[in-house]
Amino acid sequence: MKIINSYTLCAFALFSASCSTIADVKPMQISHMKIQNDAYQYAIHLPKHYQKNGEKFPVLIFLHGSGERGDDLNRVAIHGPLRLVREGKELPFIIIAPQAPEGQDWNVARLDKTLSNALKNLNADENRLYLTGLSRGGLGVWNWTIAHPDKFAAIAPIAGWSNVGGACAIAKVPTWVFHGEKDDVVRIFHSEDMVKWSKDCGGKPIFTRYPEANHDSWTATYNNQALYDWFLSHKK
Repeated sequence: MKIINSYTLCAFALFSASCSTIADVKPMQISHMKIQNDAYQYAIHLPKHYQKNGEKFPVLIFLHGSGERGDDLNRVAIHGPLRLVREGKELPFIIIAPQAPEGQDWNVARLDKTLSNALKNLNADENRLYLTGLSRGGLGVWNWTIAHPDKFAAIAPIAGWSNVGGACAIAKVPTWVFHGEKDDVVRIFHSEDMVKWSKDCGGKPIFTRYPEANHDSWTATYNNQALYDWFLSHKK
């Protein structure tokens, strides 16, 4: 099998007409989509056997961390699922990776618009929307899910800051949390607090602690096939 690692590049300017559309996206490529309707620009990858009709495909949304913000969409593939795709791994998901502008936090309203725009012309199973993110993206996972507890079939925040005030709102959402015990950027108590509060509200989150990991607990996590199998075991 030939793996295509090249990018279908789009102009990043808001009013550019030279960007690809969803109709131009081909399986096994990573394509870049421009900003529309105050949404984020994003990268998208379609799985090998994607078809426009027939069986619908699960969707994996990835929120990057602070270091990948900006206007260069190649950066959303530095870590996470798109990095694996670039390295030749096949993942059976439509992968959507928005990019936040430099210096900005993830904004739920813009994330909503981004996902809505992306899903319009995709053969996507909206009962199998999975959300993951690392560091600042981990906080984005918590905040987005708290805002819409019924949107995602399962979530996996990694090394993220906490939002304990909303933990009870998402107690019923299947959740797998990951954190390094030696993390000196985002201390592990953030994940510990979210797990505790979720359990106190009747949730059953899974919590994986890496005893020797510092802030990078995501490489081991995204390299673990069990994560993707776990996602696919959940459906709304």
